[in-house]
Amino acid sequence: MTEVVSIASRVSAHETLRGSAGRGHIRIDGVSIVFGSGRAAHQAVTSTTLDIRPGEFVCILGPSGCGKSTLLNSIAGYVRPSTGEISVDGEAVSGPGPDRGMVFQQYSLFPWKTIRENIAFGPKVGGRSATECGSIANTFLEMVGLTKFANAYPAELSGGMQQRVGIARALANYPSVLLMDEPFGALDAQTRLMMQESLLNIWSEFGTTVVFVTHDVDEAIFLADRILIMSASPGSVIADLKVPLARPRSLEVETSEAFMELKRSCHEKIRAESLRAFQQQAQ
Repeated sequence: MTEVVSIASRVSAHETLRGSAGRGHIRIDGVSIVFGSGRAAHQAVTSTTLDIRPGEFVCILGPSGCGKSTLLNSIAGYVRPSTGEISVDGEAVSGPGPDRGMVFQQYSLFPWKTIRENIAFGPKVGGRSATECGSIANTFLEMVGLTKFANAYPAELSGGMQQRVGIARALANYPSVLLMDEPFGALDAQTRLMMQESLLNIWSEFGTTVVFVTHDVDEAIFLADRILIMSASPGSVIADLKVPLARPRSLEVETSEAFMELKRSCHEKIRAESLRAFQQQAQ
């Protein structure tokens, strides 16, 4: 009976997430974000307009302090634009919501809860029954390959495993948009590569819209359909680059001519903006 429930749960999760196909359309219209007021005011993002289509995988690059995370947090609903509007599927974003899952660089798991309880937390807050929450948690534990660690606590897991839990927890609410703020930045190189491939497998299976902030140009090119490059602060999108690499992708693509050419272009743009930011700070 347990196996029957498990199979049914997997099918239900797949259908629910796949049902988000056609959803996850993000519109950013003339958004500027200012923190503080008067002489203490700091403009983090200025005059940004974007259209991110359902199911796209978009990476945001730019020099440190350019407003990448601020823009991502505004899509999540944690930061309100000072001017302009952000909408998801035609609905204005006014705060956090279950249609947008968030994965941070720091794992942000509840240390006093088991791995299963961490994943079940969102559905529980959403009013699902204990049986449903347990079934959802078990389904996503299996998807990220951590079933045998269901009753472990976060401190007992490696960094890569904790981040897999973070991704599973974000997906457990069946969001149409997955927002990721340098989620692999704290991982060692080998684990990072493994997590990138794992994320692409999940994304290709479910088609959720992904917006992914990173400092790593190679990571952005390997993962994305589009790369958005932001200017030095105050940040705005100065380049919107299509990644001309076929899917599915393997690590061998990183030695291709197309990969290297796009990498050079990204580095040139980011270097120019970083130099401009340095000159501004020196004045």
